[in-house]
Amino acid sequence: MDRANLALADWLARRGGPVRLVAHRVEDSLLRYPNVHFVRVPKPANAYLLGEPLLDVVGRFWASRTLAEGGQVVANGGNCVVPAANWVHYVHGAHAPQVVGHPLRRLKGRVSHRVFLRREQRALRAARIIIANSERTRQDLLAATGVEPSRVHVVYLGGDPTRFTPTSPALRRQARAGLGWPEDRRVALFVGALGDQRKGFDTLFHAWIRLCALKTWDVDLCVVGAGAQRESWEREARLRGLGDRVRFLGFRKDVPHLLAAADLLVAPTRYEPYGLGVHEALCVGIPALVSRSAGVAERYPAELQGLLLDSPEDSGELMRRLEDWRGRGELLAPAVASVSSTLRAWTWDAMAEALVARLEA
Repeated sequence: MDRANLALADWLARRGGPVRLVAHRVEDSLLRYPNVHFVRVPKPANAYLLGEPLLDVVGRFWASRTLAEGGQVVANGGNCVVPAANWVHYVHGAHAPQVVGHPLRRLKGRVSHRVFLRREQRALRAARIIIANSERTRQDLLAATGVEPSRVHVVYLGGDPTRFTPTSPALRRQARAGLGWPEDRRVALFVGALGDQRKGFDTLFHAWIRLCALKTWDVDLCVVGAGAQRESWEREARLRGLGDRVRFLGFRKDVPHLLAAADLLVAPTRYEPYGLGVHEALCVGIPALVSRSAGVAERYPAELQGLLLDSPEDSGELMRRLEDWRGRGELLAPAVASVSSTLRAWTWDAMAEALVARLEA
């Protein structure tokens, strides 16, 4: 279940009124509330392409009933076409995925994109109000759908300050000891799926090859994420002699622990409506180098503009940004601490309250 949807549902459940959730699955923690009614929608073959038509039909039934009873309805993107609110986390019209691998997998990716794009257009044009998770997403929505600008509003994603707390030298040493990372080596972290090129790992890998050719480069890269390309990237790293400099950790549930142990997060993403991983890295108190086009970049103060990548396709620029961070990273600490404090104050509950207030208004 999407983390933002979980946060909204949990906040609504704690208010005590009836909450209906129509989804393929929800977090078990929501089912402990007696006022939560979960309508499970099948997802044939575990495929969104097959499951979303069912989600739309069932969702429209419960949306009509809820609206008739005087309730509020919130859909996500193209999941359900209803004349109510639509909370958009990703704009299919803003990015065409570059799926790699087997030809059938690439064909499925192209077909899925076209289907999702049509559903998104219908759902957003039917919505009475649209909530975007960043100004970037708002502009993408306006460009992709042509809806009236007054219908689209921005509410930034929140966060959990109890999980992503500021680190310290002592906490970093403790985290590194638990992970078996050496104390005398700096570590950069990449967190993202390796199933396509959206997260920009290819750009980072090519920059890392050039950096590791320099005797002065003393930073190792840890890669968190799974996907169809993981094995090929691991093989490429070994062939390039980078087996000790680029470590693939696979899917992990201890991302807060990894962030506490790291020195930097790198996210050269080609398309990022917001960028919750970057948000969480800043909450922990480490710098995050991210594409300037990502929604979360809107929250960077002037002092951290050097951490914003102009072109996620340019490994040379990324290399220069990384070298600049390595040379003056300590000077960024006050600005990182300041934005960390601001982001930690904007909790998931604060986000949910602001979103509901906007809908009710």
